[in-house]
Amino acid sequence: MILEVCVDSVESAVNAELGGADRIELCGDLIVGGTTPSLALYEKIREKINIPIHVLLRPRFGDFLYSEEEIEILVRQAATFSAASADALVIGCLTADGQLDTEVLNRIMDAGKSTPYNLHRAFDMCRDLDEALETARKLGIVSILTSGGVASAPDGIQTLNRLKQNAGNVDIMAGAGINSQNLSYMLERSDLTAFHMSGKKVLPSQMKYRNPHVNMGMPGFSEYEILRTDTKEIQKARAVLDSWK
Repeated sequence: MILEVCVDSVESAVNAELGGADRIELCGDLIVGGTTPSLALYEKIREKINIPIHVLLRPRFGDFLYSEEEIEILVRQAATFSAASADALVIGCLTADGQLDTEVLNRIMDAGKSTPYNLHRAFDMCRDLDEALETARKLGIVSILTSGGVASAPDGIQTLNRLKQNAGNVDIMAGAGINSQNLSYMLERSDLTAFHMSGKKVLPSQMKYRNPHVNMGMPGFSEYEILRTDTKEIQKARAVLDSWK
């Protein structure tokens, strides 16, 4: 049973390992679904933890239809993190009509040939998940993170089961809405063996002075709340997976 924890800070990475995660998916800006992390963040986390680090490559928030400039950035990022010995790179690019963009994905994968590649939840935005699965297999994708094409993995359990049955040597990893409370539900209704979660909780800022008239980010997001992986939540999830074995 594989437990992958998605993190965007050193503190969260350390907490994930302490909680029993098998590996982390490292990103930046988890609050918007994740973007490519900085090399400095990756290197600092490498110093702090011993479990594998899978690095998300995503140049911006939003859709997965990228300009040539963004594609060139992704290619460079793949080469950079592959050279830095990332354990896997997590990618996803689509055509305008909702198919995996094999030309672009091949360009990215060629930039870091020595590194395994996983597919992130751009997969869930494809118009035909079964077609996308077959395309991913032909590309040489190792693992696909998916909710089954819906908002949360528990709601997509039937589709996840079908994907798992047809995946062959591609690992289907359930993600989105996974927590220690619903893992048993997932295990009882599937043969899935890989799960992805953030296990985050909200921590209050330590700022004493707070300017109520300024918002530095997206509306609705507070500068005085910090999202961080909770060691206890990861421990609970780990316990559920271990008991199932």
